[in-house]
Amino acid sequence: MVAVAEAAGVSVATVDRVLNSRLPVKERTAVRVIEAAQRLGYHGADLMRQRVLGGAKGPARTLGFILQMHHDAFYQPLGEALCQAAAAETRWRCQAVVRMVDALQPEAMADAMRDLARQADGIGVVAGDHPHVNQAVADLKAAGCPTVALLSDIGSPLRAGYVGLDHRKTGRTAGWAISRLSRQPGEVAVLVGSHRFIGQELAEMSLRSYLRERAPDFRVLDAVVSREEEAMAYEATLALIDRHPDLVGLHLPSGGVAGVVRALRETRSHDHHIVSVAAELSPVHRAALLDGVLDLVIATPRQAVAQAAVQLLCEALDAHGQSWTPRAMDLPFDLFSPENV
Repeated sequence: MVAVAEAAGVSVATVDRVLNSRLPVKERTAVRVIEAAQRLGYHGADLMRQRVLGGAKGPARTLGFILQMHHDAFYQPLGEALCQAAAAETRWRCQAVVRMVDALQPEAMADAMRDLARQADGIGVVAGDHPHVNQAVADLKAAGCPTVALLSDIGSPLRAGYVGLDHRKTGRTAGWAISRLSRQPGEVAVLVGSHRFIGQELAEMSLRSYLRERAPDFRVLDAVVSREEEAMAYEATLALIDRHPDLVGLHLPSGGVAGVVRALRETRSHDHHIVSVAAELSPVHRAALLDGVLDLVIATPRQAVAQAAVQLLCEALDAHGQSWTPRAMDLPFDLFSPENV
């Protein structure tokens, strides 16, 4: 019992309480004691697990998830899906803690990651690729807390992996749709939330690549940043329409789509239609599809992302600091048009 106490970093009295259920012990502390006992081959480990955890398989884990824009109609359901996926996990005993960070500044995201790691065993995060974020990934890894990039990858080789869409495919799909649905060739614009989001950068690059290869008569303008804010996206769309009368296509791989839709509605013309392809499906997207304002939506399957994120984090935690090769889990996306929304 002394050896177990030392390995778990608790007192002998705490080990005794866990073994004999004398007094309540916090579950995380009890799990730490049980894991130490198992590592040492202590004969009472199975009994402790049976009494404390009811015989459940695997250690108890708290998985933290940092999402963006609490008011966004996409992130709220994703947070709920992550909580449900953690609670439904059968191989491990998991619970999810979800935080929304509205600030896109990398320093704020890095601080949020370090703060959440104080109560979470592993972190899933939607963040831009930036040295501050990558340093936070390194700090968390050194502390035994793996990080998984969600929806948009990050550049750190120390991340545990990535869960989301293959944005080369989403960008090329947008280019295909715009070139096929436009009444004539012209200019194409892309609105990104930030140049730091690798997923949005890949979507833009791939759209350019597709049009250069398959539809060279279309010209892609420089990307416009909306910071995923509705008001900024609204003003940016109005400015694009005003300055580029030959605008025939619009790709929206970021948030703030409500502002874009409002601008498109206000400037709508029967003589000139701008083929618009957006990311994710919300009530705003659905209404815009039905009204013919948007032409195609490339949507992320939330449940699949949530389940894959929980699985990948738990597998990284199971590695217990051993050699771990980061994994990219690219998921198939859904396509919605006015006819199947």
